[in-house]
Amino acid sequence: MRLSVARLRIGAQQIARHDFRRPKDVVAWLGAVQAQDYAGAKWALGARLPDGVTDASIERALDQGEMLRTHAMRWTWQLVAPEDVRWIVELVAPRLMQKAARRHRELELDAKTIAQSNAAIGKALAEAPLTRAELAAVLRRARVAPDGQRLPHLLACAELACIATSGPRRGKQHTWTLLDERAPRARRVDPRDAAAELAFRWARSRGPATADDFAWWSGLPSSVAREALQANAHRLASETLDGRTLWFDAKARAGDATCLLPAFDELLVGYRVRDDLLDPSLAKRINAGGGMLAASILAGDRIVGTWRRELAGARVVVAHSLDARVGRDELARATRRYAAFLERAYDEAR
Repeated sequence: MRLSVARLRIGAQQIARHDFRRPKDVVAWLGAVQAQDYAGAKWALGARLPDGVTDASIERALDQGEMLRTHAMRWTWQLVAPEDVRWIVELVAPRLMQKAARRHRELELDAKTIAQSNAAIGKALAEAPLTRAELAAVLRRARVAPDGQRLPHLLACAELACIATSGPRRGKQHTWTLLDERAPRARRVDPRDAAAELAFRWARSRGPATADDFAWWSGLPSSVAREALQANAHRLASETLDGRTLWFDAKARAGDATCLLPAFDELLVGYRVRDDLLDPSLAKRINAGGGMLAASILAGDRIVGTWRRELAGARVVVAHSLDARVGRDELARATRRYAAFLERAYDEAR
């Protein structure tokens, strides 16, 4: 039987089925979830959980440290389970720091300056979680200039050094806190085993997909990605289709769904090649460049359009832009489900 790549991915990613009840379990299943769009990351979890989960409930889970938001894959924000944060960050950090070296030279961030910054941040966070502005003040007092793009890079360096991670929000502001305090039971994994463990998490939750897809998602070298997947040959299935070797969970169940997906959703960002779900005619609208991936509409087993929202009091106005026919009732149900997640009434844009 020919492998149904799109439908197996939708099932494995928990969009067509909801095997978990808690957002932290979805994050652990996926390994990591893209989170540079904070509101979108919360909905990425909501879309993979049963009805009744809300934006507010996921916000509470994040505030309580059930999931952590930190820099990891591709130097982007990710949601990671506390028990996984250390071994994942330690796996990807050396390559990320190496790739950032040129930009750090441009910003005059040498090893001594980064170490000085890390020490100052760690000392300050030992007292209390701090906001971005408060950490900038900490660095000024430590004679480390946080101007311009230096500050976000220095904060990311502290995260990649396993010193800092996300703390509870203070109003609408994010805070940072010590990783050791936020994740005291974080696992340590031998570096030789960490790549294989990450490859297993990725393949079981995103397969069928290729070693090139895993290398793209993880940021690991292609040779490491291939070896990591091959190390899982005893617990993953593989099949060659159209010249591609695809890795996946042999127990995976296919499915389809009509769903509004957030920007940077893992159903797209999890793969280097997205043709199995996304028609080339729509690709430029979804991925307009500059690293952006638009909020998209999944119908059945294809991405068929984009959507945008506007919050208006107790209501949410949603506009759909479709490149293919979608059942009106199915689209309305998917949109009402998103509105219920926000605990708002739904209006369709005119």
